[in-house]
Amino acid sequence: MSKRRQKRVSETIHHELSDLLLRRSRDPRLHLVTITDVDISPDLRYARIYLSTRAKGEEQELILQAVRNATGYLRTELASRLSLRFVPELAFYLDESFDRYDRIESLLTEIKTELSAPEQSAE
Repeated sequence: MSKRRQKRVSETIHHELSDLLLRRSRDPRLHLVTITDVDISPDLRYARIYLSTRAKGEEQELILQAVRNATGYLRTELASRLSLRFVPELAFYLDESFDRYDRIESLLTEIKTELSAPEQSAE
């Protein structure tokens, strides 16, 4: 299977799942989800979907569980929207890169504040 086809199918799944979660799902928790990446196997049988949400802690886990419970519905809808012989099995994971980004940003801001504080006291 070519990498180009794999990437194209991954992008299509990303687009269709985003549309399904935003516009077609009845569970309001699913409207809080952003799909950040879709990683599909070379044989197009398995897809790892990475999700991000602004919720924290237990609420984040509840949202992830709601998405996992909707997997059957999402696969059925994807089957009608995709022209593939097999609809990939979907596995959902939390993408924690935004949390890491926020943490790094706060550390850099803290360092900048500490570095500028001695300069202000010297004046």
